[in-house]
Amino acid sequence: MPLAASSKSKKGGGPTKGKTRLEPVRDAERTQQMILNAAEVEFASKGLAGARVDVIADQAGANKRMLYYYFGSKEDLYLAVLERAYIAMRQTERELNLTHLKPLEAIQRLVEFKFDYCQAHPLMIPLLAGENVLGAKYLKRSRKLRDMNLSLVEVIRKILDAGVVEGTIRPGLDPLHLYLSMSAESYFYFSNATTLSATFGRNLLSEAEQQIRRKHCVDVILAYVRAK
Repeated sequence: MPLAASSKSKKGGGPTKGKTRLEPVRDAERTQQMILNAAEVEFASKGLAGARVDVIADQAGANKRMLYYYFGSKEDLYLAVLERAYIAMRQTERELNLTHLKPLEAIQRLVEFKFDYCQAHPLMIPLLAGENVLGAKYLKRSRKLRDMNLSLVEVIRKILDAGVVEGTIRPGLDPLHLYLSMSAESYFYFSNATTLSATFGRNLLSEAEQQIRRKHCVDVILAYVRAK
């Protein structure tokens, strides 16, 4: 079995001084995922500046030496959390097989997906908000995410082109701006639901209100793209 370094002694005691033992890769991968899980919560709740490495290590059941060994620095760990979150979302989008659906059906499915994903992954909202405050400083370092995002735009472009050919989608739509509108419909809702609920006196995070909003998102986007 391939091995990776660990800071624990063979007898299960505390960290060794300047020495490491070899740890099975599957254990190393599990440790890394536990660190990433804990880091996601910490960064989402406190942002990069407020997040504490010792808290992340404690919640992951690891130690700071292991955290630095696997991720290098707090900033590199933060980028790893962002990349993991984006990659998971893009991989799930890819599994929708949108190009195998009718164009309008594909658009509706993507709108529903964006809403459902925000609903099921609430930590994405503060993570994105925090990175926007930083001016996307860390996301700009990630070439892999840029390439994945461009790939999604091309999928939407193919869907729109197919819809124009069959006469169900109006021509001239920009696939990037369409995707931005789809995302904004859901992101704004979930990122501002608590303040909007207080302002308008309706619990927008209730199941009933979320179903109303989900349908509204679909209706708005389909009305925009549908050929007249």
